[in-house]
Amino acid sequence: MFLQAGALLADVKVMPSRDDACIMEAPVSKTQFVHDLKEGDEVDSLFSVKFKKPPKAYTKGFMFEVRLADRSGEMTAKYWGPKDEAAVRKLYQSFDSDDVVRVQGFASSYRDALEIGISHDKKGRIERVPKGCFEISDFVARASRDVELMMSQLLAQVRKVQNQHLQALLAQFFSDEEFLSRFKSAPASMWMHCNWVGGLVEHTLNVVQICEFLARQYPKLDRDLLLTGAILHDVGKVEEYEVTTNIDVSEDGMLRGHIIIGAEMVSRACEKVEGMPKNLRLKVVHLVLASHGQPEFGSPKKPQFPEAVAVHFADDADAKLEQFIAAKEGADTEDPWVYNKRLGHIYLH
Repeated sequence: MFLQAGALLADVKVMPSRDDACIMEAPVSKTQFVHDLKEGDEVDSLFSVKFKKPPKAYTKGFMFEVRLADRSGEMTAKYWGPKDEAAVRKLYQSFDSDDVVRVQGFASSYRDALEIGISHDKKGRIERVPKGCFEISDFVARASRDVELMMSQLLAQVRKVQNQHLQALLAQFFSDEEFLSRFKSAPASMWMHCNWVGGLVEHTLNVVQICEFLARQYPKLDRDLLLTGAILHDVGKVEEYEVTTNIDVSEDGMLRGHIIIGAEMVSRACEKVEGMPKNLRLKVVHLVLASHGQPEFGSPKKPQFPEAVAVHFADDADAKLEQFIAAKEGADTEDPWVYNKRLGHIYLH
């Protein structure tokens, strides 16, 4: 019934087109990453452009800001230009969001945040890098776990569902080769958890495995309904995110979000399942709508039956644990504690 896991997009170079070949005199390898930069470092590396702010006047001329990113994180860069406004605007217009740029400058601290200063009078530089001159894997992280193996494990869970209507519902998604490819390539978030290619598979599998454990602990739960909800709870993220040289939110994702998108996708798929009971359809859609638990966290409805409660807490547990582990592993301090704005204090010893 279901497709076997196909090949994931490989870590390949972005190939040049005829009109955009790698013509840099001296291409720069990506040797400096955002996460590793420290105050005072001289910077000469490649970064992707998340967004930019238009030029404005300052005491010595005109300047503009750019938000830069790579697979390790994000930071702001500020170009400090001359009084020649036309020249500064021409430089500003020479690259766009999702382009890769070469930046030369110095890392400095401003209001407790690290940024890159690019000063024209100190031979600072920012220029667009043609396609073919960089490795896309430097800018968009990929799952450290084998995505094909995780996808095979997830499909094995899909095949365990016994209810014929839920089987047919899952087949609407996982027997679709195009959907399967997009699902394997999607991240689970922009920056909070599993924010890498293959992240959606990884997060979904974790949630499914937690729910399978809960089904064994609480045998009164409807196991088929629970696993179906766990498998489909974040299905809308294939539409919510766009992956180029950055992970970004699509227009649909910004205006509606993955919960509403996913509920609609599941509802449409249910319509194609012959003889599917109305009550079962309502339950499956509710599992998606209630997966974040509270309206303030994006769920239009709170969980209203045990399987919905289980999916919500499994989803939350995986996301929170991944964030705590990442924050602990990434802490650069000799103190026994580190503070995170989202998570609070984290004990490191």
